[in-house]
Amino acid sequence: MDNFWLKQAIERLGRPRVQSLSTHATADVTIVGGGYLGLWTAIRIKEHSPSLQVAVVERDLCGAGASGRNGGFVTSYWAKYLSLHKLCGADEATRIGKGSADAVLEIGAFCRENGIDAEFRSDGWLWTATSEPQIGCWNSLINELAQHNVRPFKLLDQAEVARLSGTSRNLAGVFEPEAATVQPAVLALGLRNYALKLGVTIYEHSPMIHLEQTKTPKVITGKGSVTSKKVVLAINAWGARFAYLRRKVAIVSSDMIATTIGHERLHEIGFRSGVAICDSRMFLNYYRNTPDGRIIFGKSLGHFAFAGRVADNYEGSSPRAREVEESFRKLYPMLNGMSIESSWTGPIDRSVDGLPFFGNLDHQPNIIFGIGFSGQGIGPTVLGGRILASLALEKVDEWSNCGLVRDDVDKFPIEPFRYVGSILVREALRRKESLEDRLRQPGPLTLAIANRAPVGYVPSRRN
Repeated sequence: MDNFWLKQAIERLGRPRVQSLSTHATADVTIVGGGYLGLWTAIRIKEHSPSLQVAVVERDLCGAGASGRNGGFVTSYWAKYLSLHKLCGADEATRIGKGSADAVLEIGAFCRENGIDAEFRSDGWLWTATSEPQIGCWNSLINELAQHNVRPFKLLDQAEVARLSGTSRNLAGVFEPEAATVQPAVLALGLRNYALKLGVTIYEHSPMIHLEQTKTPKVITGKGSVTSKKVVLAINAWGARFAYLRRKVAIVSSDMIATTIGHERLHEIGFRSGVAICDSRMFLNYYRNTPDGRIIFGKSLGHFAFAGRVADNYEGSSPRAREVEESFRKLYPMLNGMSIESSWTGPIDRSVDGLPFFGNLDHQPNIIFGIGFSGQGIGPTVLGGRILASLALEKVDEWSNCGLVRDDVDKFPIEPFRYVGSILVREALRRKESLEDRLRQPGPLTLAIANRAPVGYVPSRRN
């Protein structure tokens, strides 16, 4: 449960009072998972139908999973417009993109209106290139968006990119003003408290050990159960426990470090704003500073879970912290005086096209799921909560008919081919990006294998 963000949140807000599921209860809707997606879904259902009994069942504390240990980037889906366009056409892709941009503003308004000090800073997102081949990888996306009269990105010259990021190691970039950062665990606990005020029942420290997939499904924990008309599965990477979802997502690590406080050093290099930054690698570097003067630096290193088994492989300190720190030092060699104070790791539910998908588990109408956020969940879970609420309430609207509600999701290979293939692709990507950093051209075999990688946080040229 304890990670950097959550420890910080508990120190500021106090440890929440929790109740565990220790009896046999009933509800109209039971939501498994107390992260952003589950809590937004509970809130939407109660806002629409206050009389319904809504229960959230969480294995730990709300926000202890991916929602409380991510980088805190609140971004839109404009960077994934090409994938959206391919999936559901121009009109629906544009609608989803605009909805995801509105979600960023909605989170800021939610925090202000409810007195949640989640350090919401609407300072934008900087998408950079750190090697020559990465420069211009956004051009096809920007051109396609312009054809639909959508221009969310601003092209910046190298000097402006270096000024915003505080390092000349970023060679080029584009900027999306409508993006923000938050303290992710404080936001999760804020959603938790708001859901409780609406009358949502939250059972924490109550891991689901079995789901009875009957007409009135039952969520069974170690000491109790909840029977309800509808069950919503909002459990991120842990959803791979279900065979129906296992081949539709690959579970991969993302690892983060936090530096010691260094306000003066950050001001010296000009890294003052709360801009969210990432480069264009498949092994993505993503980073930003915090109001108290740290740098939070993350990297997706491509360590996969065999057969989607999360277990405890993504808990505690990062076993790859040294590799993450090495990337940080390359980008900010002038900050060697700032040491690493903390590290942590977490699982990402990566879909083949990098987009989430929603539907009914095993085609059962009373069990609904959302999964596949692929490392970009804070803003999109606002939309995801609307989608799952509409599906649970059996509404026929723009959310239940959203292009992300789909059954024909591309699958990864079966095991052990997926695991072996992931290692081959990972190593090819490492060779490719290492060679490109040294201004060398990867060979055709390396390129062919590397191009088998699924879509990442940002689109590649081939997409």
